[in-house]
Formats: sequence, C-alpha cells, structure tokens
Amino acid sequence: MTKRIVFIGAGPAGYVGAIKAAKMGAEAIVVENDRVGGTCLNRGCIPTKALLASSDVLTAIKESEEFGIHIDGKITPDFAAIMDRKDKIVERLVNGIEFLFEKNKVKMIKGIGKITDRNEVTVIKDDGSSEVLKADAIVVATGSSPAKIPIFPYDGKKVLFSDEVLNLRTLPSSMIIVGAGVIGCEFGMFFNNMGTEVTVVEMMDHALPLEDREIGREMERVFKRKKIKLMLSAKIVKVETTDNGVKALLESGEEIEAEMMLVAIGRKANIQDLGLEQVGVRTENGRIPVDEFMMTNVEGIYAVGDVVPGPQLAHLASAEAECAVENIMGKKCIMDYSAVPRGVFTDPEVAGVGLTEEEALSRGYTIKKGTFDFRGLGKAQAMGQLTGKVKVIADEKTGKILGASIIGPHATDLIQELVAGIKYGLTAAELGMAIHSHPTLSEAVMEALKDVNGDAIHKV
Repeated sequence: MTKRIVFIGAGPAGYVGAIKAAKMGAEAIVVENDRVGGTCLNRGCIPTKALLASSDVLTAIKESEEFGIHIDGKITPDFAAIMDRKDKIVERLVNGIEFLFEKNKVKMIKGIGKITDRNEVTVIKDDGSSEVLKADAIVVATGSSPAKIPIFPYDGKKVLFSDEVLNLRTLPSSMIIVGAGVIGCEFGMFFNNMGTEVTVVEMMDHALPLEDREIGREMERVFKRKKIKLMLSAKIVKVETTDNGVKALLESGEEIEAEMMLVAIGRKANIQDLGLEQVGVRTENGRIPVDEFMMTNVEGIYAVGDVVPGPQLAHLASAEAECAVENIMGKKCIMDYSAVPRGVFTDPEVAGVGLTEEEALSRGYTIKKGTFDFRGLGKAQAMGQLTGKVKVIADEKTGKILGASIIGPHATDLIQELVAGIKYGLTAAELGMAIHSHPTLSEAVMEALKDVNGDAIHKV
C-alpha cells in the first residue's frame, strides 16, 4: 500500500523531503501558501548570493590594474539592474523546483495548512475554500521568519528586515546594520561595495560571534580595510525614525544616524496556527522538539528545518527532511549533527564545521591545533587572494578532528573536505596524508592538517 505523506511548507526542507518521498514510492503532497523554495530561495541564500556575485565582479574590475588590466572610463554599479538579475535567477530556480515536482509526481496545494488530527491536514485556500488531506505521516517544514523585536520600530521602509532590503530599487546612501552575524556581514559588505556608508552594531565583543573567535578577529580586520565601521560590545537602547532616515541611541550614550536600518538579528520558527496544540505536539522555547528520527512526541508527525532546535541552515533542513522521510518509509535513519558545515559568503568567505576552539575547550577537550595562511600558497598569490587562513582543531588524545574554520577565498567550498573528515572520524594525520593537487587552494587545508602535528612543509 502506497504511503501518503503531507508536507506543510515547500522550503529546502519541504520540497526536498517531498521529492525524496516520491522517489521512494510515496504519494507526496506539499501544502504551501507562498512560492516553492521558502526563505532560502526567495528571500535568503540564493538572492543574497546573486547580489554578492555582482559585488565580486565590481571588486574584480576595481582591482583589475593589479593584474595588468587597464579599464578606461567610469565604473559604476547599476543597482536596479543588479536587483533585476537577482530576481531572474530566483525565478529560474523556482521554476526548476516546480518542474521537479511535476516530473516526480509531487502534488502541490496552494494554501495554509493546519493539522486537524494526527493523520489529517486541512488546507485553507486563497478563495476561502478548504480541503481535508488524510495522511499516513505529516512533516512540519514551515521554516522561520525575522523576529520582530519591540525596540526596533519596523516599518519596512526605514527600519527593515532582509526581506525588504532584497526588494530595494534605490541604493541607500547610508545604513545601520544591527548584528555582525552572517546576514549582517554579508549585507554589510555588499552595500559597502556598492557605495553605501555602512555601520555595523554588534552586542558581542567580536564579529561573527558564533564562529571561532580567531576567525572573527580576522573578519574585523577585513572590515577595517574596507572602511566598514564596526561597533563591538555596543547595545542599541532606542531607535526612532526621522524625516531623513533613522536614529539609534546606544547604551554608551552615543547616537548614530543613517538613511536606513537593517535589523539582522533573530529569527522565530513559524509554528503559530498549525494546530500543534490541538493534536498534542509539544513545543519548547518556540521550537518543536524531535527525537533522533525527526519525529515529534506524537507518532506519525515529524518536524524538520528551522522549526526544530539547532542551527537554522538550509542544507541542514534538507538533510533532516531526507532523514525523516527514510524513517517514515521504514528505512532507519538517525540524524547526525556532528559535521554540519556553516558558511558566510563575504569577501573573503568564512566557513566552519564541528567545534570552534572555544567550544572544544569548554567541553573539556585537550586540543592540538594547526593553522596555515593562504598567503603561503602559490595559487592564492596568483589569484591575488592573500587574506585568511585555515584552522584545524584536533583532540590531543585521539588525534581526531574536532572542528575546523576557514576564512579566505572559496572557504565555503574548501570546508567540505573537513566535513567529511569529521563525519567519518578521521584524524588530522590521516586526512592530511591525502595527496592534494598543486597549485590549488586546497593545499592550505592539507598544510593546516599537517600543522596539527607540526608537520606542515611550507610553514616556518
């Protein structure tokens, strides 16, 4: 008998889970009141990367003389055209997911889904009509949205979240960005490169507070070089909009003003009005706790992605959805969080996996660490990309890799080797013995791995 699985939400968790289910022989139905792809495709990962790609091209043109290329004439970004290009890329990818749905016979129903029984989802459609879907299993994959914090008078015009920033058609002259995390750093660098005067305000004492402190300090130096004003250990206590923009008062008494403010802190899980209480699904701290099989406390109801505890990452959401589907279909999967990569698509990029040095020490590990600067690579010298390093943390007792951090060119691609190393329990010595092609950026990973045991060849 074919199993029917209903997914509430068509983001990176819902759409991936639905296609996986269909490929495994299930009848997959997705309920979504917006476009497929969720925040990641429509208002997050993909559109921001499209903007940053334009920013990278602009940087390459500005620095072309360093490579012996002379460009005559004025070089100016066309902000509206950059935004249009971003929209076209998103549209193509949305169409691509819809095509995959069609080819895999995944049914999508437009509307708001609510769990009305442990095996039933009721969909309220745009025209007010409703449809009841019976299901063998239900997967909650409704994602998250920016948290509205009372101190910030959000109006979508002068005080914005990332959603509204992505819809701008006129470049602001100045911007205050609240938060030096992933979103704040990515947008900060993009707008700085476009010509906006950027001030980033961060409560913690270093940039990228969830990453390795040493890597955060490297990012601070990059900000300084790019003339992005970064205010650390700074708390905003009052915000008001003015005729000219927005004004923020800091706890220190200092006032800062700009044309716009981007609030880049805090996201809340979209679990309201889903009927969770009605069927007895437990929630905790605004999320849905699940077991190692991604099932809630109610049998047959699963939750994946941003609605469950843990990092809110698109690729993690997809992996959780695939694991949930395998369990629903009778193929046991235990979700493994030991090797989840993290990425920040700034210039240079930042990536991490596993434990930071601070986390490893706080958990009682005695560690060994190895580092290698990109400056020491022939490929980095040829590319003119000298900023950054690879850092590897290993357990002194076993030699196994506990974590790694990279800041530098293509960091988000290079981290994958270290993800595999942690996933399969390799030691730094074992992974470092793998032959790496020369000249490549991946040699920095090899050298850092060898440096854990003092064996790096190209490091003094």
